[in-house]
Amino acid sequence: MGWSDFYRRRDALDAVLRAAAGAPAAPLAFDRDLFASEDELLLALHYRWMQQLTGRLGTALQDSDDRVETVARTWRALASEQPVLRAVLDAHLTSPEAVEREQRLLALTAGLAELSEPGEDIARVGAAFANLVRTRPAVVPGRHRRLAKSA
Repeated sequence: MGWSDFYRRRDALDAVLRAAAGAPAAPLAFDRDLFASEDELLLALHYRWMQQLTGRLGTALQDSDDRVETVARTWRALASEQPVLRAVLDAHLTSPEAVEREQRLLALTAGLAELSEPGEDIARVGAAFANLVRTRPAVVPGRHRRLAKSA
């Protein structure tokens, strides 16, 4: 992909998010010359989310002693800064691989799982953690170690 294609795709993703701002769960309108299917579009949007999340996590973890709280705070901050992107992904993303990729990232980065564990266990712990991050205003310090045992 050349730079002109990159910029066209970036602009198309921006246009999808602008159009979805009022109703993120509504059907998505997109340029079918750039994205062959809605799944391809959603994977591109998810890639955007993951790029931003991993970059922020890398920076935030440099000065952190509490990985769990840092990951939770970073995810919430990105979700509040990119509410339409997060809402579109929550409403439309059905790729189990993409969802599990994010769950594994959260579990591993927070230190709730190890790479030596089976992938499905890591994803399960990440799913439980992601649910807590979404539904609770903050992780209670000292209690997050119980998450791995209960997942």
